[in-house]
Amino acid sequence: MKRRKVLRYLALAGVLSLLASSLLSGCGQQPAAQKPTGKTITVGIIDSYTGPPSAYTQDALDGFQLAINEVAKQGGPTIKFIKRDDEFKVDKAQSWAKELVMQQKVDVLAGTINSGGTLAVSQYAKENKIPFFDWGGMSDKITGANGHRYVFSMLPNTAMIGKAGAVQMSKLPYTKYWLAGSDYEYGHSVVANLWSNLQKLKPDVQKVGETWWKVGEPDFTPYIASIRAAKPDAVIVGTGGADMVPFMKALQNTGLAKDIPVWIHTATDAGTLKPLGDNAPVGVLGTNAYFYYYPDTPANKAFDQAFSAAYNRHPTAFALFGYMTGKFLAAAVDKAGTDKEKIIDAMEGMTVDSPIGPMTMRKEDHLIQMPMFYGKTGKDASGKVVATDINTLPADQVMPNVDDVLKLRSK
Repeated sequence: MKRRKVLRYLALAGVLSLLASSLLSGCGQQPAAQKPTGKTITVGIIDSYTGPPSAYTQDALDGFQLAINEVAKQGGPTIKFIKRDDEFKVDKAQSWAKELVMQQKVDVLAGTINSGGTLAVSQYAKENKIPFFDWGGMSDKITGANGHRYVFSMLPNTAMIGKAGAVQMSKLPYTKYWLAGSDYEYGHSVVANLWSNLQKLKPDVQKVGETWWKVGEPDFTPYIASIRAAKPDAVIVGTGGADMVPFMKALQNTGLAKDIPVWIHTATDAGTLKPLGDNAPVGVLGTNAYFYYYPDTPANKAFDQAFSAAYNRHPTAFALFGYMTGKFLAAAVDKAGTDKEKIIDAMEGMTVDSPIGPMTMRKEDHLIQMPMFYGKTGKDASGKVVATDINTLPADQVMPNVDDVLKLRSK
């Protein structure tokens, strides 16, 4: 009789223990580290870790590291990586891709902030059937005209940016525009996409001129002088990576943004504003994919806290792109194992929770479905320059049409 009572007591204690653990987990308690699944994969990362682009690329790398650390603690696949610096050069990006695959025997490639480099690595990945996760290059060609089975875009491309930017500018009373930017793939692509979408939304807009400078331009003063002389209502600028922070400095030093409204993608991003400090220009319009302070949700706060605890700084858009790359890759490997073709199959149509809501990898073109935000730079209550007047555009309002993408690929 006593033995039965003891057994009943032990069973009840076990149930209560499980219930308590479940409740604690629901309150945000960190689960204990679990044993890894035994699945291991190695990623070859190619990105620009030299000069101005490193303001973004280090964030992507740290976001990726944070994700794979979380996955490991939760007992998921073991994800290792080897990184290479392409110095924002297309030929080096391609050379490193070959070295990582042929000599280091990596299973997957990831990177790179230079869209030209992204396209080169993507072509190599296609020819050698290596999955490639693009967390930096934004050209719409990557998953558009040059898209294929082996490339995945983990961030908004210029088609999405162009739609979001056009919505923002269409709401403003400007008609005469000057187009400008860095003379490379991303610069031309983002300006072309915004301008074509803006013409649809406001057929009366006019282009009064355009200016393009070489990547790494040391002095923007003559270009800004030309823009001033033309007296446009507003300026659309396509620059990023190597030129983004230097151009923002030039806007502040010349006072152009105070006199003529300027639009630039990622002008409001923390990765752009932090290096500028007190010299960040206010009033610059722009789109972005992520802010650590918006939306003000538990999931976004948790991501900000985790990233800040690990790296002593707030996460940026590129931190999110790297983070979600790690999360998607881990989910695919967990589901399909380490076989490359099965990883690709698992990725198609997959949905993963993110700090700003669920994200889905669109099956048809491998472009991630995520929202876009637009606003302008301004000062918060403490005097820090941040994004202000933030508006949200859901993914379905900015994604390119699937049929249009597939038509581009068939040409």
